[in-house]
Amino acid sequence: MHASQGYKVGICDLTMAELSSNGTVALRQREAALASELLNVTERLNVKLPDRGLTISPETIATLVDVIRTYQPRVVFAPYFIDRHPDHGHCSKLVEEAVFSAGIHKFQGQQALPSHKAEELYFYFINGFHTPDFCVDVTAVHEQKMCALSAYKSQFAMTEKTVATPLTSDYLETVESRDRLFGKEVGVRFAEGFKSKRPLRVKSVVR
Repeated sequence: MHASQGYKVGICDLTMAELSSNGTVALRQREAALASELLNVTERLNVKLPDRGLTISPETIATLVDVIRTYQPRVVFAPYFIDRHPDHGHCSKLVEEAVFSAGIHKFQGQQALPSHKAEELYFYFINGFHTPDFCVDVTAVHEQKMCALSAYKSQFAMTEKTVATPLTSDYLETVESRDRLFGKEVGVRFAEGFKSKRPLRVKSVVR
């Protein structure tokens, strides 16, 4: 949606998903490239941290600080910290730490880059259902979103070699149902819900 509005949008993957139950690293990379094309993102990069090894350390924080300072995003999105997959929770905390540290002038990353303070940090849902702090109408791009998700066929399609996971059990249908429910809550067809740790600022309560 933001890409269609002319904003620069990037994706930073933290791992190569080398421990993924289904698919290979090479296949996952091809799927990610296809999804990025469908989403019209400006750039996608992978910092290649170890899968199931997203620990909070000075080194991992510095890695993401460099990414933030290099691209200088106004808004950063991270997975919601309450999630069935521990890596998603660790990713959330790691990004939160990096967003904060990136804005500290004296914090030293791995590269000599000027500090950058993102305006907002919001959290999106991967698994489960949680009450959002706000919703965004994504009706106009929902089909595009689902096509991008479907690009990760190795994670959702059942074959003779597929290992059964929560992703192979109607995950895409669950995402669409969640978007429909959030949309119904705010009076549109499809909406995505987000969490924020800070109160939201609005110019007026009258839209």
